[in-house]
Amino acid sequence: MGHELRFLLNDTEIRLTEAGSSDTLLDFLRLNRRLTGTKEGCAEGDCGACTVLVGRLHHGTLHYEPINACIRFLASCHGCHVVTIEHLRGQGGGLHPVQAAMVEHHGSQCGFCTPGFVMALYGLWMQNPRPDMLAVETALQGNLCRCTGYEPIVKAAFAASEAGGQNFDALTVERDRVTAALSAIPRERVEIARGADRAILPSDAADLALVLAENPQATIVAGATDVGLWVTKFLRDISPAVFIGHMQDLKKIEITPGHITLGAGVTYSEFEPFVLAHFPEALDYWRRIGGWQVRNAGTIGGNVANGSPIGETPPLLIALGATLRLRSAEGVRDLAVEDYFIDYGKQDRRPGEFVESITVPLKGEEARIAAYKVSKRHHADITASAAAFHVETDGATIIDARVAFGGMAATPKRARGAEAALRGQPFTAETFEAAARAVANDFQPLSDWRASAEYRQQLAANFFRRFWLEQSGAEHRLRRVE
Repeated sequence: MGHELRFLLNDTEIRLTEAGSSDTLLDFLRLNRRLTGTKEGCAEGDCGACTVLVGRLHHGTLHYEPINACIRFLASCHGCHVVTIEHLRGQGGGLHPVQAAMVEHHGSQCGFCTPGFVMALYGLWMQNPRPDMLAVETALQGNLCRCTGYEPIVKAAFAASEAGGQNFDALTVERDRVTAALSAIPRERVEIARGADRAILPSDAADLALVLAENPQATIVAGATDVGLWVTKFLRDISPAVFIGHMQDLKKIEITPGHITLGAGVTYSEFEPFVLAHFPEALDYWRRIGGWQVRNAGTIGGNVANGSPIGETPPLLIALGATLRLRSAEGVRDLAVEDYFIDYGKQDRRPGEFVESITVPLKGEEARIAAYKVSKRHHADITASAAAFHVETDGATIIDARVAFGGMAATPKRARGAEAALRGQPFTAETFEAAARAVANDFQPLSDWRASAEYRQQLAANFFRRFWLEQSGAEHRLRRVE
């Protein structure tokens, strides 16, 4: 067992023997290291002003991604390379191509958000040397600007790609050195504390089971995209906190005949290629989960385990018939994702248990899949209502239907009355109109600041109509007339 946090910060190796469970990376950068280029805006992973790059060895390969430093806990940086805007430089020590492009295209006005934009574009520039407009817009989902507008920033993104220079970038030149330095950090359990405030990093899933047996009331922290707000917004005490985002055995993805199994630590970004390959109908929905920084940190297992009624992945997983594997020191047990949610804030997870993996059946040839989300802002916003459809047909008749909703009840929940209205019926507009009427009896949603109960009921009915329009090839999107 180790008692030291070790990571790289730009060119410097950091070793800490004291840290609290809720210490954030942003505070460490600004207050401890005086790296003030990284800004605090929202403190909830929404505005992107705090964006930094974090590199981690993933199955032996060093991979960098933009993340939000404001909700990234310092303990989760163990074994990582943290890169801030101060590390950027061009050939000869001048401006980096992304920085130069922002200057040339007037992409900064007040300047507060600029470092975050630069770091997001830096991540794009490293990963995708020739981005299209969709790639640029996706990279900027998690960054907000209140002054300049986005057109000059988008122009800067394309100008930086034209400038190139990735082979001469510091992260490329230093890759072997950084890989060797991170590989030298022992893969052992790490426990670190500040007084009674404890952070624990298990070495693997077996060790995690032992840690939770010893600390059954511990807070499990994966990507911290929700737990981070417990600290920054609600000032909650999360000690002892057990960090699992670094555990490689929770990041495995395995495809077997008829199924795909992913470890609970797989992030949204890591699973996106598999969504594209196996469930392409849900790709747009997937890319609306948070912003890029959130998808790089947030995990699918954490989204399910947290039990939120507005989590984006449970409706889709429930519609697809996915199952969870829960593990503890006493063994493992499997249950359907839909059975995991008992009531608001209550899940079927016993003391000492954690979500180890999720198994998703691959769709059949006649399956029709769709997932929809409505929110006040298109990207990087919390769901008002969401729906996922999995409809099996023989071409003309609906053989089976699974339709799950988020934001309509105290838990993610299937619309069983609407499903019954679909099964055995012809695949026609009239059938889906009947289901749209039937769904009114499936839920009694609440009114809140995101949407009224009446609005949610109307959305639920309209999701069925939209699904039919999409499947029939009719026009289904509202479009602005130029």
